[in-house]
Amino acid sequence: MSIDIETAARVAKLARIRVEEGDLPALAQEFSDILGFIEQLNEVDVDGVDPMVSVTPMRLPRRADVVTDGGMQDKILANAPDAREGFFAVPKVVE
Repeated sequence: MSIDIETAARVAKLARIRVEEGDLPALAQEFSDILGFIEQLNEVDVDGVDPMVSVTPMRLPRRADVVTDGGMQDKILANAPDAREGFFAVPKVVE
């Protein structure tokens, strides 16, 4: 698939990337190369291949789901401009 200069300029505009007029042909070629590589990957037969997380079979380490840092309510609320009954107090913004 080939990307023309106008399409490259539109993609750059949508991505909010400023690209000088002289750099558009190189950007269009780079987009075309990327799409060509994707087309090449689509030709690979992956039937019967299970999805993998890693090239080596391993289980990711897990940590225990326990509270490890707590009981600092007074320290945390000391920085609050307004705290009431153990909570941050904020001004009412919705009527």
